[in-house]
Amino acid sequence: MSVAFRRDSDEEHLEPRFELPIPLGPNLVTRRGLDLIDARVAELEAAISRAAAAGLPALKRDLRYWQSRQITAELASLPPCERVEFGSRVTISLNGKRKTFQIVGSDEAEPASGLLAFTAPLSRAVLGAEVDDQLPFGSVADAITIVAIGAP
Repeated sequence: MSVAFRRDSDEEHLEPRFELPIPLGPNLVTRRGLDLIDARVAELEAAISRAAAAGLPALKRDLRYWQSRQITAELASLPPCERVEFGSRVTISLNGKRKTFQIVGSDEAEPASGLLAFTAPLSRAVLGAEVDDQLPFGSVADAITIVAIGAP
């Protein structure tokens, strides 16, 4: 029989579903970040318990990701305000423009809300700096000036 008349299942033509990639490095989190992870795991577990079979594989995949993030989470202590560290709220002058952001974990990052992952280039550039330090960024030697460092 010709393949033109054979009914293939719809599953054969779907893109394969891969696991969600886990960011490299330590899974540092703030207290807020850990609470967000815990809430996401609880939300997914509840969704799985009431889900139809059709949506179950995607929900289970997401749950595996968030459970692994929950298990590997390393709650960071509150940073001191003398130096920029994980969890610090930092105000900088970047090429003459003032910006304020907090350095957080990868899963908590929301750049539009001023939450930058500790792995982001701007975060890496300011880690360890103190107030009034001038730092290179990109190809500019003194692009960043640390204006203030505070607790979250």
